[in-house]
Amino acid sequence: MSWLEPVTLNGPHATLVPLEPSHRDGLVEAVKDGELWKLWYTFVPAPEKMEAEIARRLALQAQGAMLPWTVKDAAGKIAGMTTYMNVDAGNRRVEIGSTWYASRVQRTGLNTQCKLLLLQHAFEKLDCIAVEFRTHFFNHQSRRGIERLGAKQDGILRNHQIAPNGTLRDTVVYSIIAAEWPTVKAHLNYQLFEKPGR
Repeated sequence: MSWLEPVTLNGPHATLVPLEPSHRDGLVEAVKDGELWKLWYTFVPAPEKMEAEIARRLALQAQGAMLPWTVKDAAGKIAGMTTYMNVDAGNRRVEIGSTWYASRVQRTGLNTQCKLLLLQHAFEKLDCIAVEFRTHFFNHQSRRGIERLGAKQDGILRNHQIAPNGTLRDTVVYSIIAAEWPTVKAHLNYQLFEKPGR
């Protein structure tokens, strides 16, 4: 049995269901909301490439290198994708990444809910020692979101990747380690359920 098994993760603001080819149309509709693939500093699939992206993620899942989910909002409508990636089963580490959401759910509780579900599963079910997050140096929205989770910056991988437009990507690496999880969990639950004005 693989260390990573497909699983549905449920919360009041979002549900993560194992990715499958039948989600294509809903994912195409979601990615068109904001034309997310046009952001030069991200790797978001264009509508016509969604089928290939689903196949790519499922192939990596079959190799034990990724666990992909389709994200649904509180109403059950498809809102995006997320994954465990760069899986290191021997050292019980995963990266949460390859995440994108339709514009309509950005700056809502959906992302916080997704991260809470993914981190809880990683630390409490998979017994991870650390969970990583990586993003483009110029993706300031993503960096702020990761920092709001309580992740700490490990460093910057300079000239880490070549972007589709030919530019060189500096990748900012963050992590949450197992000892930090109880505090991060309390913080995320406060953000979602207790913070005044929510």
